[in-house]
Amino acid sequence: MKKKVISIENLYFQYDSMPALENVNVDIFSGEFVAIFGPNGGGKTTLLKLIMGLLVPQKGKLLLFDHPPEETRHLIGYVPQAMHFDRDFPISVLEVVMMGMLGKLSWRGSYPPDAKRKALLALERVGLAHKANASFGTLSGGEAQRTLIGRAIADAPSVLLLDEPTANVDIEAEKSIYAQLLELNQTMTILMVTHDLQTIVDKAGKLLCVQRQVTALKAKEVCEHFALGLYHTPLTSKRHFSL
Repeated sequence: MKKKVISIENLYFQYDSMPALENVNVDIFSGEFVAIFGPNGGGKTTLLKLIMGLLVPQKGKLLLFDHPPEETRHLIGYVPQAMHFDRDFPISVLEVVMMGMLGKLSWRGSYPPDAKRKALLALERVGLAHKANASFGTLSGGEAQRTLIGRAIADAPSVLLLDEPTANVDIEAEKSIYAQLLELNQTMTILMVTHDLQTIVDKAGKLLCVQRQVTALKAKEVCEHFALGLYHTPLTSKRHFSL
């Protein structure tokens, strides 16, 4: 029986007087690949922030490995929606990935002895070991995104959260990122926010539609419920009914 990784019960959260999420009940189990979708402003990123413990529910309960998220956030790797950086800033790909272990810096500001080894292993897992010493600013969009995934997995998290990791990359880069995620899913639970249902629907084992409330769906149900193209191009290809 798979272990419950995330448990959300009767969760409610609002910004000022504006409800963002209400009556959310979701369970995520070890090894699942979960796609999170829905309209802009529906609460997708808010849900991720609650899981990471960056926000606290006003009502209800959210547990990560049976503990409040603020106690277990070290078990989470996170890839943000976008990262703006100065391409002339002198930082290597390896140094970016090592930033995923900033929480383990000593009081002197030095990394643990095995930090470089872990960072190189993370780069190998995302197919960028050959770029370790390259300047981060010279990477393509797809390579930069894979580097950020490497940063998120450098400290071997149990859960990987991604906020639209394939946005603004070309088709080949998108294919590479999905291939890496499917491989990573062998050792960690993945939750990914996406608008690209056409691509993700035959890869994710569970889909969560977030529109203030959260509805768990299977691929065939997504095709049926959103055939009118509410948030995306209608899913009409037979290959999308494989789950």
